[in-house]
Amino acid sequence: QVQLVESGGGLVQAGGSLRLSCAASGRTFSAYTTAWFRQAPGKEREFVAALSRNGFSTYYADSVKGRFTISIDNTRNTVYLQMNSLKPEDTAVYYCAARAAIGIMTQTALYNYWGQGTQVTVSS
Repeated sequence: QVQLVESGGGLVQAGGSLRLSCAASGRTFSAYTTAWFRQAPGKEREFVAALSRNGFSTYYADSVKGRFTISIDNTRNTVYLQMNSLKPEDTAVYYCAARAAIGIMTQTALYNYWGQGTQVTVSS
């Protein structure tokens, strides 16, 4: 079992940056494929970015490609989502997720572990 805790959300102006953190306890992130999802009000939760178990492969939603970067610090057992050039449409609750199986997946149902979420609000 792994427990995930997100932090780093907040209010930022369009064009600004934020870095979200997802700290894991219970097991190391190297045993999991990790991902970030987000859910805007009235919308379904959607995939944002993912990192493979070995940390060598990443995958991004088209809407964030070139602006967001997912990374891991194994010494801190923490996964990050660096978000640059933020847009109002990036406003959502952002969730960290993990799955024990190998392979980057974009479907929420394939992730076993979830954090509580952190709010990101981008003002225009």
